[in-house]
Amino acid sequence: MAFITYNGVGIRALSACVPSKIMYNHDLDYLISQDEIDKTINSIGISEKRFAEAGVCASDLCFEAAKQLLKDNDVDLSTIDMLLFLSQTPDYKIPATSPILQERLGLPKTTACLDLSLGCSGYVYALSTAYAYVSMLGINRVLLLVGETFSKITSLYDKVNAPLYGDAGTATLVEKGDFTTSYFELMSDGSGKDSVMIPAGECRNPFSIENFRVEEQEDGNKRSGQQIYMNGMDVFNFALRVVPKSIKSVLERVDISLENLDYLIFHQANRFMTDFFVKKMKFDSRKVPYCLERFGNTSSASIPLTIVSELKGKLDTKTKVVLCGFGAGLSWGTSYIEFQNCNVSSLIEY
Repeated sequence: MAFITYNGVGIRALSACVPSKIMYNHDLDYLISQDEIDKTINSIGISEKRFAEAGVCASDLCFEAAKQLLKDNDVDLSTIDMLLFLSQTPDYKIPATSPILQERLGLPKTTACLDLSLGCSGYVYALSTAYAYVSMLGINRVLLLVGETFSKITSLYDKVNAPLYGDAGTATLVEKGDFTTSYFELMSDGSGKDSVMIPAGECRNPFSIENFRVEEQEDGNKRSGQQIYMNGMDVFNFALRVVPKSIKSVLERVDISLENLDYLIFHQANRFMTDFFVKKMKFDSRKVPYCLERFGNTSSASIPLTIVSELKGKLDTKTKVVLCGFGAGLSWGTSYIEFQNCNVSSLIEY
């Protein structure tokens, strides 16, 4: 396993942006019966999601979040040494989106830029990447932008996925400073690659007229080969095997008990799943913040969105937090971070 520790690096500020357009799960009666809708909402815990308008990409939401963060923290743009952008819904296949954001934000041409791609574990992985770069000589500040517009890759006629996914963009400022040690455990299992995937549209299975067509699939749901597929039971069983174990592993290495955590922040997959983990670990549910009721599953953006929407003003002094993301890949990551004097901006809409 990859278990990494970082010293003297931390999160100075966070912000997030969601689209203003609200989509209600109660309006899915064209797809499933009202009784089924009520059961689904009660199970997954998602009443509504935010959908980006046509022409609005994940980078646009991240751009707005970044502007707010830079303004609220009076950041000198010349002090940003690197910009990282993580998304599975980038602007283009080529070029990378991070240089586009560098230019839009007015960052200097000396800013290093890098795109990353990973699913629901993506924020933990990308945060570790930002920490790694800031730990190096010559880099003092990294602006990490993580966002998704899954509404653009989800079929509205897929009973599994249509109730789940929403859109969001986030910004995280990582820098050198008087921070305590942070810990990351990063793991993967590619044998489960088929559990969550878009099967067509890239080099393995190129674009074609056939894979653009929305058709009924073997699971009874309607989608094209270029829209997301998920085997929910496979993902649930995978997460059940690895998530509690990973959290326990990190806490044992840090030598802190679960009871002494201030917050346990999960990727916002669905409420049934994460409530199951909390019960299994016998953890205080009052210390587990959720935002998925209002914003749905925003994939890689869900952890920072949860922090911004639920924990503003609560990360001021030595707040002990575990972050845990898990999903497509299959991939999972857990981190232990002590937040201190972290400036969380108010959630913005675009």
